[in-house]
Amino acid sequence: MKPIIEVRNVKKCYGKEQGLECETEVLKGISLQIERGSFVSIMGPSGSGKTTLLDIMGALLRPTSGEVLIDGVKLSSLDDNGLARIRGKKIGFVFQQYNLIASLTATENVELPMRIMGMGKENARRRAVSLLRSVGLGHRLENRPSQLSGGEQQRVAIARALANEPEIILGDEPTGNLDTKTGESILGILKKLNKNKGYTIVLVTHDPRIAGYSDKVIKIRDGRIISG
Repeated sequence: MKPIIEVRNVKKCYGKEQGLECETEVLKGISLQIERGSFVSIMGPSGSGKTTLLDIMGALLRPTSGEVLIDGVKLSSLDDNGLARIRGKKIGFVFQQYNLIASLTATENVELPMRIMGMGKENARRRAVSLLRSVGLGHRLENRPSQLSGGEQQRVAIARALANEPEIILGDEPTGNLDTKTGESILGILKKLNKNKGYTIVLVTHDPRIAGYSDKVIKIRDGRIISG
């Protein structure tokens, strides 16, 4: 079976982006494979390049050189619209800062990606409610982010990530703003989605607790993989 994510000798430079003249080289030839249905943690200290790597895998950022394939599709072969379709249908994102829209209710935040992809309002509403109930927020459907705790906001973010039934969930420090108990609750939800629903989950983190939930741990330092 082909890996669902494949990264081939990816480099990312900022500045001149002219090979050796690159002013800041963040990734220095990263290669890895993520198997379908796995739970993978990418760990490293701040500044190691792990968030840049996640953004490249999530089609949010183009590499300076190298190749990324999502389910066999080379991202370099896609224009901006093609990348948007990949992000919309294949990948769900969960961020440390939640990134919810303050003026929308929990239900409306979860509806939004479905509406963007063309789903009708009634169907989007029905699925949003179902997803929020599945993460334990059936009693918070009409609350706005300011009325929710950090853990509740992250549950909304997870429900939103699942809205378009992606195969991959990418998380950037998803427990970083949460206390230990709440963070473990969020990890439990993600692990359940992985084991029971078959989602491929990739989290970048500096939190060693997350390794215990993972099938594989990849360690990165100074833009290079050092283990995994």
